[in-house]
Amino acid sequence: MKYIFGPVNSRRLGRSLGIDLFSGKTCNLNCIYCEVGATASPVHQRAVYTSTQAIIEEINTFCADPRRLDAVDVLTVTAKGEPTLHRGLGEILRHSKRMTDKPVVVLTNGTTLMYQDVRQELTAADIVIPSLDSARRESFLKIDRPVAGIDLQEVIDGLRVFSHEYQGKLWLEILLVQDVNDSDQDIEALVSVLRLMRLDRIQLNTVVRPPTESFALPVKSERLLEIAQLFHEELAIPVDLPFTPSDQAAQASRPDAMKTTHPLSADETLDAILQMLQRRPCTAADIDRTFQLGGPDKVEQLLETFVNSGVLQRQVHTNECYYQQSSTIQ
Repeated sequence: MKYIFGPVNSRRLGRSLGIDLFSGKTCNLNCIYCEVGATASPVHQRAVYTSTQAIIEEINTFCADPRRLDAVDVLTVTAKGEPTLHRGLGEILRHSKRMTDKPVVVLTNGTTLMYQDVRQELTAADIVIPSLDSARRESFLKIDRPVAGIDLQEVIDGLRVFSHEYQGKLWLEILLVQDVNDSDQDIEALVSVLRLMRLDRIQLNTVVRPPTESFALPVKSERLLEIAQLFHEELAIPVDLPFTPSDQAAQASRPDAMKTTHPLSADETLDAILQMLQRRPCTAADIDRTFQLGGPDKVEQLLETFVNSGVLQRQVHTNECYYQQSSTIQ
């Protein structure tokens, strides 16, 4: 499939079926930490960037297969870029809700929530996960590198309004980069604006996978924990931290670790892996956790042909070897 990928294992969402609205990166930001790569031609206009009908047809095909649908916990609408820029978003969300009772999630960078039509379309989702990496203009420009015309205060105001209008679950993602947006001043500014919002939880993240810019470094775990505790104390909501290797090992050993209920065929599995790697770099261990292939060594053997042919490339980041589609390497 061209637009649907997965399901992939998500720590908080479970087995997530991705619905990617774009065939190429379409975004109004050029974030230094983005794992998809640089935004070659930033855009900030809502338009029909791909075929809404083609996406709906893929949703129909997937949902018509009980074997595969049963292996999914949620449907996650995402994109190589910003999904709310696509004018077919509302139709896709409503159709997904008609086709299945699985929760529908939307991942967004939050930069279009000042627009009433975007807020209205998002009401069809069960969970919306917007981002806000900084409440200070200087840091916002450094980390997110927005297209001309995006005003940080308008972004914050749009998120605030949406937080009080929206009836579903609202989880805010904040991604911190070392020495870019992790100072005490940055965190205090975030706390000040978040106090005015209705949020269900915060997902606090840092750079994990290979970023667009090599200088985008992860914040140390001790500092992340300190910031998470501050958010929790000041806002009285749960704060999620990113995985550590020990967390991942512990989850993989649990008897209820996520796994596909109905195994895919060999061809289906390979296609699903390649589709996943188009959207995000993954280690062999990441892939094995999702597809239960018998260990990272088996994954490495499976992907060696694609590395040798140039379809995939390996990239070392923070002492981990990641696989990703060659065209995403910058």
